[in-house]
Order: sequence, then structure tokens, then C-alpha cells
Amino acid sequence: MTDIPTTHRRATAVLDEVDTVVVGKRAATEVVLAAVLAGGHVLMEDYPGLGKTLAARTFATTLGLDFTRAQFTPDLLPSDLTGSFVYDQGRGGFEFRHGPVFTGLLLADEINRTPPKTQAALLEAMQEHQVTVEGQTFPLPRPFHVLATANPVEYEGTYPLPEAQLDRFLVRVAFGYPDADEEWQVLSRRMERRQEDQQARQVVDPAQLLEMQGALEDVTVAPEVGRYCVALARATRGHEHVLMGSSPRGSLALLLVGRALAVVRGRDYLAPDDVKTVAPAVLEHRVVVRPELWMTEVTSGSVVADVLRTVPAPRVTVQER
Repeated sequence: MTDIPTTHRRATAVLDEVDTVVVGKRAATEVVLAAVLAGGHVLMEDYPGLGKTLAARTFATTLGLDFTRAQFTPDLLPSDLTGSFVYDQGRGGFEFRHGPVFTGLLLADEINRTPPKTQAALLEAMQEHQVTVEGQTFPLPRPFHVLATANPVEYEGTYPLPEAQLDRFLVRVAFGYPDADEEWQVLSRRMERRQEDQQARQVVDPAQLLEMQGALEDVTVAPEVGRYCVALARATRGHEHVLMGSSPRGSLALLLVGRALAVVRGRDYLAPDDVKTVAPAVLEHRVVVRPELWMTEVTSGSVVADVLRTVPAPRVTVQER
């Protein structure tokens, strides 16, 4: 069983290796890694060309996970993801051919470019870690994580993700545009390596990743901090600008991702600041703003920011073990 200090050292090594490929996005990659350590799935939503696909591939390499990529297109069928039964003439019967979902890390690239029917094919895999085809159930390998990329829904040729599927993503992360120095660093690194491909090294293996995920159960959570997670999620439901607020899955996600971030930061207890850091990534995609406000400056992000301002954080002193 891996202890918390060992998990912290491994997590730091993973992030340091990711930094060699993904420039200037340490805060975002911290949240992505925290979500993976918490056993969840990640939606990376931003405009094209900001490193989403590169980050997903780099995490697969550093974590030692089998990696498959599914390019979501308007003609993608559910069976293209899950697999299907194919008749084997040599054996005289049907056999199941596994789809790309049978992997350690699935990159669902541009997930919102395919219709909802195919998007929904991932729901069982993401929640139950299994796939059911023609009445037969097939378990997925462990660990299994989905890192999905998406372009903003206002971008041409995209479909809004159903709320039920959005809720299955533990966090939604936006990378954003780099500043001028970071963008120059991207260019200079490209000139230094003299090729387009970027290579990261493996830091942990799947067994070690599972041990790291298990170590999070030893993180101390004071009742006041747990109730703070509940208060934040409940505040989104009663906000005046909200049609639908966060479900209880949101408060649970705050707890789980917050614990993971605490370990990434080198602590064995959950602090209110950990919850505040992950709250936008955890709650924003679980909040639906009233339709009459869609043409205003009110967004799910502004709602969560308002909730973080108005809900008082507890003052908790916890001694590290």
C-alpha cells in the first residue's frame, strides 16, 4: 500500500514530466491529475490548438496507461466505441470484437462533434466501468479513464453534451490561451528539438496508479470542510440565475478532487483552499443558467464565482500526521 508522501512524490514527478511537453498550464494539469487520482474522468473544453489532445496523450504516457484515441465525428456509431459481435467463418459463430473503449485511457477527441446518441454510448463505460452489447456485459480494464476534448458549444459544427453525460465528468478544465512568454517558449522548444513530435517518459505504471488512488482514502477531512463542500453545491441550486444547480454528485466531486489535490500539494488533510481551487472545474458544468439570461454576461462560471464569494469558508486547523 502506497502512503501519502510517496503518492505526493509520484504525482509531482508526473506533473514535472507533463510540464516538459505542455507549456505553462501547471494549474490546469494539477486539476486533471487530481481528477485521475480521484478515479474520475476529465472534460477539457477550449478552442482548437490549445494543447488539449497533446495533454491527454502526455498523461497517458507518464501514467503508463494503454492509450486509444476515438475521433468523434457526426457519423460515428455507438458500436464504433464499444465494439460489436462479428461472425467468424472459421469458428462458425459470433465473437466480440473490442472497441477503443477497452483501454486504460481513452481520448474522446472532440466529443461534442458527434450526435447525442453516440455521446450516450460512453455513459455506461464511464459510470459502471463496463460495456453491455446485445445483452452481454464486458468489464473494462482498471484503471480506466476518459479524457475528452471539446470545442465550445458556440463553435460551428458542435453539439451540446447532455446534462446526464456532463455530470459523469468529474471535472471540466479549460486551458486558455498562453501569454506571450509561454507562446514563445512553445516556439523555442520546437526549434530546439528539431522535429514536430514531443516525447514524454513514463513515470508510474498502472499498478502504481491504483496504489496512488487508494492512498487518497487516508486523507483527513474535517466535518466542517465536508459541510463546506455541501454548502457550495447547495448554494448553486438556490442561486437566482440558475435553472438547475449541482446535484449531490457535485458535492461528492468537490470532496474527492479536493482530497486528491491536497495530496498533489503534499498534505494529508483537505483544506478549504483545496475545495476553492477545484470548485470551478467541478461545479461549472453542473450548473445550467436560466434561458432568459443566455444573451447576458451571466454564465455558469460567474454563478460559481458568486457562490465562492458568498458562502463562508470554515476556519479549520488540522495538524499534519
